[in-house]
Amino acid sequence: MSEQLWAPWRMDYIRNADKKEECIFCAFPSMSSEFDRQNLILHRAAHAFIILNAYPYSNGHLMVVPYRHTSTLNEYSDAEMLEIMHLTRLSIQVLSLSLKPEAYNGGLNMGRSAGAGIASHLHWHVVPRWNGDTNFMSVINDTRVIPESLHSVYDSLKQALDTTLKER
Repeated sequence: MSEQLWAPWRMDYIRNADKKEECIFCAFPSMSSEFDRQNLILHRAAHAFIILNAYPYSNGHLMVVPYRHTSTLNEYSDAEMLEIMHLTRLSIQVLSLSLKPEAYNGGLNMGRSAGAGIASHLHWHVVPRWNGDTNFMSVINDTRVIPESLHSVYDSLKQALDTTLKER
């Protein structure tokens, strides 16, 4: 008997991957912060922001995105690079407090051939992982199992972020 796994969210990504006229990493933070939950922006800092990935590899998949639109590291100042690392560390603290993953994948996909969905605007991924998570399925069937909605995860992470920032 053949089983099928459905990932209808993926079709939106496939249909729109190359059709975006403007960079969401530029457009979203230029909107008022009252749209942050809608746009999945979790935190704004001076040079970069933290946003939930709308097409996640796992629950809580965050991205740290500099405001500066560039595809090369050399254009970022030392202050921007330092803040990216600070926000990456903050992302891990917030994920640890809220979702309690057992490990993390993180990194930067520079260029379309390296897997960057938005190659023209560098961004760093922070992907929480758990022993036995089912996200090997992307390799097998281009399907991901995401057990919780983006906005539910957003609310949980936002609460953990507020707690973490208050303790500093």
